[in-house]
Amino acid sequence: MSAALLLGGCQGGTPFETSTTTAPPAPRSSAPGSSSPGTPAPGTAGASTAGTPSQSGVYKPADATGKAQNVPVPVMPALAKENTKEGLEAFIRYWYAQLSYVDETGDMSGWLPLFVQECRLCLGLRESGDDGYRNGRWLSGGRITVATVEHQWIDGATRQWSKVQVIQDAIDYHNPDGSAGRARSEASNDAFALFATYGDNRWTVVDLGVIA
Repeated sequence: MSAALLLGGCQGGTPFETSTTTAPPAPRSSAPGSSSPGTPAPGTAGASTAGTPSQSGVYKPADATGKAQNVPVPVMPALAKENTKEGLEAFIRYWYAQLSYVDETGDMSGWLPLFVQECRLCLGLRESGDDGYRNGRWLSGGRITVATVEHQWIDGATRQWSKVQVIQDAIDYHNPDGSAGRARSEASNDAFALFATYGDNRWTVVDLGVIA
């Protein structure tokens, strides 16, 4: 659900370390990579929605038979905390890595603190993420890759914005009884305008919109 809203909504590569020794899936530049998630905000899906870890501890993507297992948690790189073009790009890639992690696990605890509540598209993505894991449902597919980032940087400005090309795999929705949770969301490749502010040594997304 989050993919459909992310790539169809409106107005809204630096690799990441992971908190496990398991390497993220090779094809994706936004491989799950944040500090260990805490308790999810009320009304959001939590870490308990992820699949039961396998005995081997090896990452296993979700499929029709079950939820993802041992998904590496995104870790914010130090560069993403810098008030520079490079820092903003690292933050943007981390932001989408966290969103990709939400799709795989339903755990929003690392992603929610990265945007303000006035970001309408961000809130829509949150609602979509909740719906994707409602009543035992889960997603397979939906990995997000940030292909390109083009900054519209203004020296000394308190608010910066960037054009971001986002590629997302198709998503299938699965119910515990084996039925389809909803219609498939096809793969997408779209451009977004992401607006962020810097303060207290951190970036925060304040608005997000699709570029027609």
